[in-house]
Amino acid sequence: MMKLLLGLSRAIDSLNEQIGKLTYWLILAAVLISAGNAVVRYSLNMSSNAWLEIQWYLFSFVFLMGAAYTLLHNQHVRIDILTGHLSGRAKAWIDIFGTLFFLLPMAIMIMWLSWPVFTDAYRSHEISTNAGGLLIWPGRLMVPVGFFLLVLQGFSELIKRIAFLRGLIPDPADKDVGPSPEELLAAELRKERGEAA
Repeated sequence: MMKLLLGLSRAIDSLNEQIGKLTYWLILAAVLISAGNAVVRYSLNMSSNAWLEIQWYLFSFVFLMGAAYTLLHNQHVRIDILTGHLSGRAKAWIDIFGTLFFLLPMAIMIMWLSWPVFTDAYRSHEISTNAGGLLIWPGRLMVPVGFFLLVLQGFSELIKRIAFLRGLIPDPADKDVGPSPEELLAAELRKERGEAA
């Protein structure tokens, strides 16, 4: 049974990894759109509510879809003043308790309560009150979908903590972080500069 659950956990991790990588590009898109809006507004004295709202949609997408990715990579905010000196097993029990009694109930409740808000916006074809604004329902859909992904990742983390406590896998909280993609890129650029000189 645990083998099946670990397979499910890997599938959830893969899904949230792919969605997390997509958000990298959406951050770039939001920056480019924001810069383009500023240039057009100040140089041509023109503005568009649709382009402003696209920035909000992209920011919302990054924040909501990135929550599960952040949990997957154990990069969420933690207060380790008390738990920093505990063993891996004690931390795993704390994670299980927190996931079962805080993360999952909160995420499921928000997902459940936000679904009718989305369906109402979709059925009524709700549009922004701003002139030239966008449809509202895509933004409303991001809330239940984002929290659904967070619920899935919460279950994945729960499975991994239980498997760790049973001795089936290494501690999932001890991820070998290594250099970030940005650090690897900087090292590669330094290397190219050194070769060019």
